[in-house]
Amino acid sequence: MAPAQASLLAKLDTQQRVRDFLTNAVASGRASHAYLFLGAPGAGKGTQAEIICAKLNIPSISTGNILRAAVKEGTEMGLKAKSFMDAGALVPDEVIIGILKERLAQDDCANGFILDGVPRTIAQAESLEKAGIRFDDVISIEIPDEAIMERMSGRRVCEHCGASYHLVAVPPKVPGVCDSCGGKLIQRHDDEPETVKHRLEVYHKETEPLKDFYAERGLLRSVENQPSVEATTKAILNALGR
Repeated sequence: MAPAQASLLAKLDTQQRVRDFLTNAVASGRASHAYLFLGAPGAGKGTQAEIICAKLNIPSISTGNILRAAVKEGTEMGLKAKSFMDAGALVPDEVIIGILKERLAQDDCANGFILDGVPRTIAQAESLEKAGIRFDDVISIEIPDEAIMERMSGRRVCEHCGASYHLVAVPPKVPGVCDSCGGKLIQRHDDEPETVKHRLEVYHKETEPLKDFYAERGLLRSVENQPSVEATTKAILNALGR
């Protein structure tokens, strides 16, 4: 780790609230509810995280959301992130991890959390461990690329109200027209076939190796995608022993 990165994390560790959280998480057994969800884009990680968080009464933590919140609230790490964003630069991993540690110190994480959005690479996973952020179970939702392509390329959203549809699974009553407001249904750039293909390539190259990383630590629980959201939820809960 570079000196500047070490300095940032060391400075964060001087915050009593964060230190107390990390210490008490282990002592209280809180970590038994600390989960990480992995899977290709479109595998349903976000959907399943929301459902299971509601069942377990723990928060789903998205790094994108907490980054925006930290910047808006002007936290120490949020201000550091803003300085990079204002300069048009990527926010460094150590700042993202600092923001994550700030978020985990909040009261609603007292019984655990589900993390989504980071780590995306082995280097990020190693940085999380060095920062004292660990998991008890890592769920990997397994689904073939062909199914991902079909699922994502069929997505449509209303350009007016944002309602979501799928040409096969949840089609509108009138093709191309939103049931709710009559607005035009469009395909987002992220759901276009070429974009999906590229995202899958990046996933297989950079993020999928995390499965071996966590398998070596005895944490990986692979769950095959099921025909329905409910069935996949049940399979995940079974994998978690719940």
